[in-house]
Order: sequence, then structure tokens, then C-alpha cells
Amino acid sequence: MATTPGDIRLHRLDNPVRNYAWGSRTTIAELQGRPVPSAEPEAEVWIGAHPAAPSRIATGTDMLAAIEADRAGLLGPGHDRLPFLLKILAVAKPLSIQVHPDPEQAARGFAREEALGIPRDAPRRNYRDDWPKPELLYALTSFDALCGFREPGDAVRLLRDLDGTRLHRVADVLERRGLEEAFGLLNSWPDDDRSALVAEVRGGGPEAAHRTAAKIAEDYPDDPGCVTSLLLNLITLRPGQALYARPRTIHAYLRGTAVEIMASSDNVLRGGLTPKHVDKAELAAVTDFTPSRPEVVEPLTLPTGEELYPTPARQFQLTRLRPGPVIKVPSPGPGAILCIAGSILVTRGRTVERLSPGEALFVPYDGDDELLIEGDGSGFRASVPAAPVT
Repeated sequence: MATTPGDIRLHRLDNPVRNYAWGSRTTIAELQGRPVPSAEPEAEVWIGAHPAAPSRIATGTDMLAAIEADRAGLLGPGHDRLPFLLKILAVAKPLSIQVHPDPEQAARGFAREEALGIPRDAPRRNYRDDWPKPELLYALTSFDALCGFREPGDAVRLLRDLDGTRLHRVADVLERRGLEEAFGLLNSWPDDDRSALVAEVRGGGPEAAHRTAAKIAEDYPDDPGCVTSLLLNLITLRPGQALYARPRTIHAYLRGTAVEIMASSDNVLRGGLTPKHVDKAELAAVTDFTPSRPEVVEPLTLPTGEELYPTPARQFQLTRLRPGPVIKVPSPGPGAILCIAGSILVTRGRTVERLSPGEALFVPYDGDDELLIEGDGSGFRASVPAAPVT
């Protein structure tokens, strides 16, 4: 695509489905009206221009190539890439305990690994770009997650409530030397004793955190991350609630369906519940070990009628679209619109598109026409905060 055609103010997207082992064989297929079960577990739908799996526009051009051809028209001033990545998540099994770097850590880590000549697609690579990766998750169903460290005394109590010499050893370290030392102990647990460690949580216990650890152990019988879960806050989001994970905040998603928006980065430091690379030293350097409460984000109603889920992230904004009066958004691009239920009619200038569940549009920066959104459906609009992101 050499230029953005002057009369096209919206671009219908073909969005890649990512097949990971923790995904669902029914959720995404049902949403998109495809036969179930799917041939493989389907974990995520990616809506954006991430290099690993960019969306495609109607001409067949992927978003990366389209942006390269007309960066000013699609993104506007101040952006060298589309800052956000919008996703649908279908979590059937727990995915990895993980942490993402803050801006300074990402810039330093990327520069260091570039200087070392580590290929960007190497399994041992930690920093595949120089961006932070804040995340906001909106629960479409009841959604279980771990986010942030518990108060140490609470975690000690959970560990001591279970029978097991290994768990009590972790509790002793936590009590005497703190969260960072206990977390490091679990990540360094000897390979030949990991099954025995995990076995001590498999019977469950009196609290939800114990039952969660036992449930995780069914999928990860040799992974100390099952015990690490007892150090973390367990939260169950109700449909309609949103959770913000700041850079440096440890978290893991356990089960449920959600819409997620994040900075378009692939920087992940893993800390358990995964067969992938775990860099224990870098993980410890990036992680904030300060106990914290999960950040549940309450919506603000905008003059447009949308519900904004505010965060301090500079790379994205997420608003919820609900049936009601016509929503009018001036100067809306760059952004994306995703339909989750019903039907959404989107108009901009002479371009009109109707979205069904699972379908999405890209809204380019170019054009002075306001965006009109109406219909009996519900969905989300991803956009960029007013301050430019470079």
C-alpha cells in the first residue's frame, strides 16, 4: 500500500490467532463463529502491528508494511510504531509467572543484549525491544490471576498451614530474610527435588490460595512456581472488572476470558510455570519485591458515552463501547475497534464498516472526520493518549 487512500478512513483487519498450550479449544472459535473444538488450543488474538504477528488489512498487506509505507498517515506525528497491542485472551490453563521491565530497564537490557550479539529470536534473549510493557486486562468472564507480592506474614501463614518440611523451610527463609530471598530459593530449587516440593501443595488446604496452588500443580507437577503462587496475591475478577499490571509487578493469569491491552513489546522475564528460559539473576533485578495490592481499575464515563479504564501507561488507552446513543469521537486515530457481542456499525467520512463478534478495525490518524459508533453490540476502542510516544 503506497498511501492510505483518501476516502478510506477505516481498515478492516484480519487478526492472527496464537496457538499456545494454555489456550482454549472453544472460546475464540465460538466468539468468531467457527466450528468447535478448534484443531489446536487457541490462546490469543493479536490486534495490532507487533512484528511477531501483525494484523493484515483488507488489501492483504500486513500492518507493519502498511505503516512503513505511510507512517504519517496511519500513526500521525510522534510515533515510530503503533504503541499498543490489543488482544483477546482465552486462558484454559495457567500461563507463566512473569515480570516486565520499566522504561529504563528495557532500554538498558536491550542495549546490553544487542552489544552481546544475542539474536533477537534466541530463546535465552530477555529483551527483544527497548520498550516497557504495562498491561491492562478487562475480564469478559470470571478471571483468576496472581498479581503482586502478598505481605510476608500472610505468605508465611499460608506456607505453615500446610504440612511439609520443604514448605516450612521456605516459610523460615521468608520470615528471616524476606520475599526476595524466598522467591530466589524457589527459583533455584534443585531439579531432582522439585516434584517432592510441589507434592506438598497438591493436597490443598483451607484457603483459596491453597486450592489454587493445588490446581496449578495439576498442570505443573515439577514446577516450584506452584509454591511461588502462595507468595502472590490471588484475585478473581468479576466480568466487567479490569486489572492493571505495572512494569516490574509480578503476575500470572490462571483461567478465564479477557480483553487485554499492552505496550507493543515482547520483553518478558519469566519466573515459573513455564518450560521456557528463566534468567534468575535478571528476573530478580527487574522485579519489585515490595508487597502490593492488585490494582483493580474503575471506569470513568467520558463525554462520548464510552467507559475509560484509566492507567498511567503512555502507550495505550482502553474504552468500553456499550449499546446506547451514537458515540462520536473527534480526532480518533491511531486506534482500533473490537466487537465482542452483537453488531457495531462504525462510520468515518464515507467509510462504513459493520463489525460482528471477534472482528476489528484499524482507525488511522489521517483524516479530520469524527468517528461514529452505534448499534446493539458491545466492544472496545483502543487508542493512544494525547502525549506522543516515541
